[in-house]
Amino acid sequence: MRVLVLAIVMMAGSVLAGQAPAPRPDNTAPGGNAANGKKIWAAYGCYQCHGYEGQGGAGARLAPRPALSLPAFIRYVRRPAQQMPPYTAKVVTDQELADMYAFLLTIPPPPPASSIPLLTN
Repeated sequence: MRVLVLAIVMMAGSVLAGQAPAPRPDNTAPGGNAANGKKIWAAYGCYQCHGYEGQGGAGARLAPRPALSLPAFIRYVRRPAQQMPPYTAKVVTDQELADMYAFLLTIPPPPPASSIPLLTN
């Protein structure tokens, strides 16, 4: 049990530091609708802190490859540890969070710097 708690704390810390660990095998959003998640992401103002593509800014980087599983993502949104305000189920439903999570999963990683000619000169 202690190992699980330590792993969760370490993952949350890496998310808050803006670093994304390797993708987790359970990063799926069963029943999540990515198109709806993208709309909700913009409508609820998530982009204001996390960017339009979840790239981070004032808030943590969430994409590509969210570091948290869907259940952990929902728990964190409900009870965040840092400056993010909590969002209860009355404000955003679990289904809406699953949709936003599905949207985050669709965001591709950026191209490697070596593939950008301007950066290789």
